[in-house]
Amino acid sequence: MGLKRDLTLLDATSIGIGAIIGAGIFAVIGIAVGYAGPAVVISMIIAGIAASFTAFSFAELGSAIPKEGGAYQFAYELISPSVGFVIGCLWLFAQIVAGAAISISFASYFVAIFPILPSKIVAVITALTLTGLNLIGIKQSTTVNNILVAVKIAILCLFVAFGVFHINPQNFADFNPNGAAGILQGASFIFFAYLGYGRIAALGEEVKNPEKNLPRAILISLIVAIAVYVLTGFAATGMQDYRILAQSAAPIADAIKPTGNFTMLTLVSAGALIATISVLLTSLIGLSRVAFAMARNGQFPKSIAKVSAKFGTPYLSVLTMGLLLTVLAFALELKETVAITSFALLATHLVVNLCAIKLRKSSCTTKFRTPCYPANAMLGSISCLILMFSLPAESWIVGAVVVAISAALYLLNTKKQGKSERRLTLQAKDYK
Repeated sequence: MGLKRDLTLLDATSIGIGAIIGAGIFAVIGIAVGYAGPAVVISMIIAGIAASFTAFSFAELGSAIPKEGGAYQFAYELISPSVGFVIGCLWLFAQIVAGAAISISFASYFVAIFPILPSKIVAVITALTLTGLNLIGIKQSTTVNNILVAVKIAILCLFVAFGVFHINPQNFADFNPNGAAGILQGASFIFFAYLGYGRIAALGEEVKNPEKNLPRAILISLIVAIAVYVLTGFAATGMQDYRILAQSAAPIADAIKPTGNFTMLTLVSAGALIATISVLLTSLIGLSRVAFAMARNGQFPKSIAKVSAKFGTPYLSVLTMGLLLTVLAFALELKETVAITSFALLATHLVVNLCAIKLRKSSCTTKFRTPCYPANAMLGSISCLILMFSLPAESWIVGAVVVAISAALYLLNTKKQGKSERRLTLQAKDYK
């Protein structure tokens, strides 16, 4: 049984916005502010521009190859199955770790409002609940996501409108405390928060008219996210000392505290809960679809590609990814997950840009043409490399380990398949 094309342009765009606007603005902004200070708004613009180069590449590739799997499928078809496998594993690792970071972020805001359970337990319960929702169906999941996206955008707009009337100019006195290096480091962390648009490309077989709607959804969601991020970052650093935000697990909520407005504080905290749930929901959707594509191509166990006859979802893939995410949500901390995820996704997006360059040299056709080709794909590659080198050394080490393990698994699997094929050939000769 195959997947159904149930998603409209609105659904796909909402998945993109839901994936982008969430943990990045409600939690990761605090980490980025620690490096860039109030100049985090510049970091956001730089990261947004860097993300747009790769977004154009995703848009063109999604139009040309409207299949499940996104970056994995692009690399599999345009470069080689081996590179596709490594990129698929790297992307899955990044998204699972990102999902853990999102669960931790959700738990931090939840415990701030309802200090009933330990934050780790809240993170686990959240991951398991959304895994269950993903099992029911893509349309049901996107309907819930559409509502969550509308509410969180409204709350962030209200935060910005409130914030501009409570800005303390003294908070901008030390606007750029760590110079250009700090701005770039801030951008490398914020870049993590823009990368949700890649999840749209992973749903190529579930979007109606994907040749047109996939690129449109990718670009619309990114434009909306850049505008919301910059405005929110400006309001937050204007209301609160950046050094306090840098130490906070809930920086948007802490930005409100100097105003003494408890109602707005509660509303923003509720908005953070809604936003992080939306991101986690879309993260699980993307994870399950990439694992499904890898299984269908024979690079994961075939059972993972099974689709539920009742719900039309790749249920084994959803369960596997959901359980892995739940375990990591219990074991990891926020800052280390962001650094690891940023490196893995930057490496994945570097390959996506290379795929976009190769696309024009292949026989593939696309209804969406990237402007300024090949300059944008080359700039996307360069920007990914620059941001990768701005990340801490431990993120490189972890990324290298994931790539090495993935390559070893591919070689072992290839060797095993080769022996199986030789055995079948010998059996056929004996039969003759």
